[in-house]
This record gives sequence, C-alpha cells and structure tokens, in this order.
Amino acid sequence: MTKLLDAPDRPSRGSARRAARPTRGAGRGAAGRGRGTGPAPSGGSPIARAGRAAAALLTSPKYGPVTVTAILFVAVFVVGGIRYRGFFSGQVFLNLLVDNAYLIVLAVGMTFVILTGGIDLSVGAVVALSGMIAANTLQTGWSPAVVIPLILVLTSVLGLLVGLMIHVFKVQPFIATLAAMFLARGLCYVISQSSISITEPTFVQLAVSRIPLGGGMSITPSVIIALVVVAIAVWVLHATRFGRTVYAIGGSETSGLLMGLPVARTKVLVYVISGFCSGLAGVLFTFYTLSGYPLTAIGTELDAIAAVVIGGTLLTGGYGFVLGSVLGVLVLGVIQTIITFEGTLSSWWTKIFIGALLLVFIILQKVLTARRR
Repeated sequence: MTKLLDAPDRPSRGSARRAARPTRGAGRGAAGRGRGTGPAPSGGSPIARAGRAAAALLTSPKYGPVTVTAILFVAVFVVGGIRYRGFFSGQVFLNLLVDNAYLIVLAVGMTFVILTGGIDLSVGAVVALSGMIAANTLQTGWSPAVVIPLILVLTSVLGLLVGLMIHVFKVQPFIATLAAMFLARGLCYVISQSSISITEPTFVQLAVSRIPLGGGMSITPSVIIALVVVAIAVWVLHATRFGRTVYAIGGSETSGLLMGLPVARTKVLVYVISGFCSGLAGVLFTFYTLSGYPLTAIGTELDAIAAVVIGGTLLTGGYGFVLGSVLGVLVLGVIQTIITFEGTLSSWWTKIFIGALLLVFIILQKVLTARRR
C-alpha cells in the first residue's frame, strides 16, 4: 500500500496515447512550418487568372460572340475618333441611337424569333406597311392616338397569322414569313403607289421634338421608346417563364415538349412579338421620314438579321441576348457613320462591311459551338 502511494504518477494507456498525439491545430501548424511559411498556391498570379477568365469568356458559345461584338464596337468607335475630328463625342454616339432607333426595335423582335431557331423575312415590308397606314389615315384626318394603336394591333395580328401558319400547318418559317412579306408589300401598293407626306401637327411635333441631356447633347422620343422596348425585352427573356421557354425551344424543341413547356404557344407568340415590334419600328421610322412610301425598308429585314447575328445570337437558336442585338445595331451604325465622315466612299461600302462581318460571326459561331460539343 505504501509503495503504491509513494510511486510516481503514471498516465493511463489512453492518456499516454492522447499526450503522444499532437493536437490538430498544432500538427497543422508544425506541418505548415515544416513546409514553409509562404501562402498556399492559388492557381497562379492575378494576371494569369484574368487571362484564363478572358479566354474562357471569349471561347464561350454563349458569351463569346457578344463579347467580341462589344470589343469591335469600342475599337471601331475609337479608331473613328482618332481619324476624324469631332467623331469622338457624346452627340455622335447619341446620333447612333437617334438614327437607328427603329432598327433597334426591329432587332429586338427578330431576336425573339431567332432564339427559337426561326426567322422572319416580313419585318421590312411590315415597316413599310405601317408607314403607309400611318400616312394615309393621318392624311384623312385620323388622330395619332387612334392611328398608332391601330397599326400595332394590325401588325400583331399579322404576326399571329404567321405564327399559326408555322405551328398549325407546319410551314417552314422561311416560307411563311416570305409569304407575309409579299402580302405586306402588296398592301402598301394597294394603299398608294406614290409617297404620302405626313403633315398632321401632333405627329410632326413628335417627330421633330428633341429631349435635351445637357452639354449641348439631345435625343429624340424615338430613342426613349426604343430603350424602353429593350428593357422590357431583357426582363421578359431573363426573368419570366416565357423567356426561359424561348431559350429552351432554341436549345431543343423536343426536350421542351418532354419537360411540359408551352412550346406551341411560345412559338406563336414570338411571331406576334416580332409583328408588334415591326409595327412600332414602322411608326418610329415614320417619325424619322414624315412620309409613307411603298418601297420603304427594302432589305431592312436583312439588316435586322445581320444585327442580331453580329450581336451574338446563334442562328440555330438557344444562345443570344437582346443587348447583344443592340450592340450589333450600333456596330452597323458606327460603320455607316465612319463612311459618312470619310466622304469619299460610296454608301454601298456599308453593305460590303456588313456582309464581311456577318460571314466572320457565322464562322465564329460555328467554331465555338463545335468546340462546346
């Protein structure tokens, strides 16, 4: 008993093992001190990480083309500012919006259609028809408050008929919208075979009014309308079920049907939206010209398609942004502005540059989507 009391305290077997084991924090600290005091590797320098992120962005089939479009617009605008005196100014940029407000609205409607994998060749003829209806009815004494809503309803109904033709009778969008194009252009000649001037005071006042922004810069009401349309379109495509269905149809219509999405209704509605935007674009174009003419906007449908494709929307559907289409319109506008400042080039050079850009962006889309697969 005395020996047991006088013996030194010995830890139990369990406590000995616990004492022999370093604590987790201590072990990690010792191990860290043994390996060195530098920070853990973080995947390279910030410049390298930024380079990898930029490369991933540019090679993405979703964001790559629209990023290239934004870079192209900035580069062309800067080159114009360096080459021409007075080019690099706020009013020149605002004039891009003023001169192309109708095309921005037209491109918004075309974006909805192309996102589903469709096409709309009737939009230019519908712009002309809208101008002819406006000019003829205003000349006979109708009020703009009646004429403008009437135009929007009629063009939306035309879009509805095209959408039903595509869905119910399984007509290819190219053929259905081509028929609508001939119909709208023919109706222009039924109304009148010559130009009709618009002299209605309220309509003229809307057309010539400017909204000052300070610093000697100003815009027109058409720009405000176009920007509102763009904002609504962005919200619809990215914050509503309808917008998600539009993207789903472009990705795979069969998959959308299997998921229970309202594919049929959405396919019809995108052509209604395109018809509405075409009618509104026609009204804005009439503000710009103050006349209606049967040959107005010939080839404008191709400008709208080019702007949407250059803006990064995939022709087969599924990828694209409304803001990209706006950038596409601005690229076309800045090219036209540079040719105007040059003074020695024919306006047909605009078409040449647009064709070249269109080919480049179609090839870019093919390459990016092939890499994604």
